[in-house]
Amino acid sequence: MAGKSSASTGYALGVTLVSFSLAVFFFWLSNLLAVHLQSIVFSLVFLLVIILIGILADIMGVAVTAASEVPLHARAAKKIPGATAGVYLIRHADRVANIMNDVVGDIAGTVSGALGIALVMQIIELWPAARPSLLNMFMTAIIAALTVGGKAMGKRLAIEKADEVVFAAGRMIDRLERITGLSLTGGKKNGRNAR
Repeated sequence: MAGKSSASTGYALGVTLVSFSLAVFFFWLSNLLAVHLQSIVFSLVFLLVIILIGILADIMGVAVTAASEVPLHARAAKKIPGATAGVYLIRHADRVANIMNDVVGDIAGTVSGALGIALVMQIIELWPAARPSLLNMFMTAIIAALTVGGKAMGKRLAIEKADEVVFAAGRMIDRLERITGLSLTGGKKNGRNAR
């Protein structure tokens, strides 16, 4: 019992540190890009990419809790790449969902808010007559609508196509393991060629 408690505490601490590091990195990157590439179009594209990352993470977090191992076991028996990684994701659904929904999703939400403020400041620099309060309200509303609407559509996809979503994620992990030689799921990937 004590072992499980310390493992849970260690996991929570690890997630906290990773969340902090990722938030700092993405905020630093967004500020760096905003300063050096003072382009409203680029800032807008970067904002949309961050929102999309949050939506995709939410889809993955929901799908992994709704998926079934059975179809993936059948694919794994046929040695189809990605099936074993998919099974691994389902067996660790609680942690995968936590990382996808809470870590990646929340960081994407925070960073998209910061990017929205930076974008408003860029617009004010170009058009000083613009009203900051209205721009902030409009930007916040757009970010919230895109995020909430995207996640609403994504959740439906994640529930209806849970097995396919997890299998697609498994294929991506398998490919990454083959390219890098690193083991993300505990299997041995060294010495295997990327397909």
